[in-house]
Amino acid sequence: MTRRLAEVAKKVGVSEATVSRVLNGKPGVSDATRQAVLTALDVLGYERPTQLRGERARLVGLVLPELQNPIFPAFAEVIGGALAQLGLTPVLCTQTKGGVSEADYVELLLHQQVSGVVFAGGLYAQADAPHDHYRLLAERNIPVVLVNAAIEHLGFPAVSCDDVVAVEQAWRHLASLGHERIGLVLGPGDHVPSARKLAAARAVAGDLPDEFVARAMFSIEGGHAAASRLIDRGVTGIICASDPLALGAIRAARRKGHDVPGRISVVGYDDSAFMNCTEPPLTTVRQPIEAMGRAAVELLNAQIGGTAVPAEELLFEPELVVRGSTAQAPRD
Repeated sequence: MTRRLAEVAKKVGVSEATVSRVLNGKPGVSDATRQAVLTALDVLGYERPTQLRGERARLVGLVLPELQNPIFPAFAEVIGGALAQLGLTPVLCTQTKGGVSEADYVELLLHQQVSGVVFAGGLYAQADAPHDHYRLLAERNIPVVLVNAAIEHLGFPAVSCDDVVAVEQAWRHLASLGHERIGLVLGPGDHVPSARKLAAARAVAGDLPDEFVARAMFSIEGGHAAASRLIDRGVTGIICASDPLALGAIRAARRKGHDVPGRISVVGYDDSAFMNCTEPPLTTVRQPIEAMGRAAVELLNAQIGGTAVPAEELLFEPELVVRGSTAQAPRD
């Protein structure tokens, strides 16, 4: 107990006596200090005293599917900063292959009595994945916000980049350069944002052959394998569902002896960090990360404050960023 008092006191910058008064529910402590002590307990992994457990912590779970794709650390930075401005402490939960699952993280966050959870990518975007942990959050009335397209009927508000507009921008850009054989590298078949992108491509193309659509896991290696198949089928322009997929597509073209963009043009999606530093610099469709992240936090904070927030999706407009990976279609 003494060690716990000392650790919490050091974390908050108050005396052990002050921490003791908070833990025992004694008067004489300001609300701000009391809240800081309770938050320190949560952050250090100590259980709150029984009489204080009914109150949710000023912690917010921030659940990410990975950190290798630079878009997810970018979302974490924006969302974490916006939470901190509201006096909320983000708890970063990142999945690793063979490690802690999304459902395990939800259980951990519920144990810590978090005030809410923001999911910036996850199983909610996959129709065939397990979703029971989302229902558990709904049953417990935990405020939740989802970032980017989700399956239907989860009942949470979401902020999303408009996949339809993103594909329209990329497709029309390639078409304006004379490309007629345009292919898509998308995520798995049950991935909702990829399904939206495919529907948009079919609408804008009028006739999109099935062999011009390749599925992949979201990685450079996945993009390489999928793009290799498309190149063998004769495409000259490739639209990818993420920037790492696009980098894999560029690598695939070069391994086959094709120049990018002289022979094959490639468009990414996200405009994540350093895409202007690749060779060639990547033409991509930019997600408005700052606006989306701040909107997600505003929706979450409203719920935490007791305001009813409709389970609707806010769509944000993407922006085509033209760089060096696209050019006029080859003439032969």
